[in-house]
Amino acid sequence: MRQFIQTLSFFVFISCQSQNSTLRQDSEEIILRNVKIINVHDGSISESMDVLVKEGKISTISNGIRTENARVVDGKGRYLMPGLAEMHAHIPSPQWGRDNTQETLFLYLSNGVTTIRGMLGHPVHLELREKAKNNEILSPRIFTSSPSVNGNSVKSKEEAVAKVTQYKNDGYDFLKIHPGLTKEVFNQVVKTADEVGIGFSGHVPVDVGVAHAIKSGYSSIDHVDGFLEGLVPESANVTPNQNGFFGYNFSHLADNSRIDRLVFLTKQHKVWVVPTQSLFVRWFSPVDPEVMAETNPELKYMPKSTIDQWISSKKSLIESPEYNVEKYVLFTDLRYQLIKSLHKSGLGLLLGSDAPQVFNVPGFSIHHELNAIIDVGLTPLESIQTGTINPAKFFNMEGQFGEIIEGASADLILLETNPLEDISNLRNPAGVMVRGIWLDRKTIDRRLEEIAERAKKI
Repeated sequence: MRQFIQTLSFFVFISCQSQNSTLRQDSEEIILRNVKIINVHDGSISESMDVLVKEGKISTISNGIRTENARVVDGKGRYLMPGLAEMHAHIPSPQWGRDNTQETLFLYLSNGVTTIRGMLGHPVHLELREKAKNNEILSPRIFTSSPSVNGNSVKSKEEAVAKVTQYKNDGYDFLKIHPGLTKEVFNQVVKTADEVGIGFSGHVPVDVGVAHAIKSGYSSIDHVDGFLEGLVPESANVTPNQNGFFGYNFSHLADNSRIDRLVFLTKQHKVWVVPTQSLFVRWFSPVDPEVMAETNPELKYMPKSTIDQWISSKKSLIESPEYNVEKYVLFTDLRYQLIKSLHKSGLGLLLGSDAPQVFNVPGFSIHHELNAIIDVGLTPLESIQTGTINPAKFFNMEGQFGEIIEGASADLILLETNPLEDISNLRNPAGVMVRGIWLDRKTIDRRLEEIAERAKKI
């Protein structure tokens, strides 16, 4: 079951008028007073600092800043860190059947996600990207993929040339690769992408294989897709398309000694990896989905129809004849080894949870992902880096976001306690700022309550 399953059925909540009533002008001056600034490069903390925000950017970082026109936010005893990037996000589009875009974007923001990389593009996302950039809508910064490039949408070399050229001209930030491409067509996609100057990210088609994919120059490979299959020696004589869920069926055939070679290739060819490990923990684990539905409070922001669909999807997976707990444990251990090795010796990891997806609510799922990669072996600081400075490096935008320095975009999270001591301290921020627009805890809670109430009616 290699085909990536999308179960995106969502909700209509707050009107656009309600969204815009909260939006503040980015020209407003704000001082975050007496905060403890977290340096995400080394984990050091600067005590009792003031941060002046002007025109959506960090203007001054100093002690005792004074200005007549600024609004003051009291940060005494609180920690300030850069906003997070969700590097495998999904943004609603017309084919979802419901216009819930504004609500989904707010769910990301409410959890400190100030940048999203949309991984299933649509023309409406190009407009959203520009509106977000200009603060015409309340939204994280948006990067958007093209529509899916897969075995059904691109069946020939001629179609590859046409589609890749079109998506570049349309203005998408990168191509999204899905399963099903033949190796010949994939190679033409890569050739044309290189010629017109657009990157590509996503899945590794079975016919392509992870080694060839890495050498072809992916910007990022998501879900660690194809890597487990790459651990299977040729002597196993397997049929590639019988790999199962991201290589699950081949877990018992994997040769761990092949990990170092794959990791070396990713670094050599400058390929980033987005693990989305929370997707596998929450969707593929043997935990009863009914129990998950009852014990995850963030599900109150989703309509019952969506939760029911998630329960059904998880049940069908873990109740299938090919599933057993022992194989899941082996599968998970292999992924942990791959992710840890990619972190230590590869180019780097990017934070992404694949939201919305099965039991991954937008914004809230980023906390599950942070916990998942800490379980792999990263420290809280290292996990935070995958969502701050690493995405800035990925987009060649170091100094523009992902850290708290003068001149950077004012994308900030104000926290009551230190996330470097406990990553769960990132939950329920005291406030979030996106491009200079300040959302305090009261505003966030009020909006979330509206979303929860409306979810009950769908």
